[in-house]
Amino acid sequence: MENRIAVVAVIISDPEASGIVNEILHEYRDHVLGRQGIPYREKGVSVISLILDAPQETLNGLSGKLGMVKGVKSKVLVTK
Repeated sequence: MENRIAVVAVIISDPEASGIVNEILHEYRDHVLGRQGIPYREKGVSVISLILDAPQETLNGLSGKLGMVKGVKSKVLVTK
């Protein structure tokens, strides 16, 4: 299956979810080209942006796992 370049945006509004998100992202570490995380304390959220190079099914798996975590929102933008 052909790899795609993707940008993933993650917003964490529940501090207890941070550990779960990091565990999930660790599972996909071989596909991560870059990662930036910024705590926005004034708003009580953390924002993570990722750049990945992975097959579509891998990107879907990551998105699905993140989407099941309470207090986490994520969106994936994928090249065609």
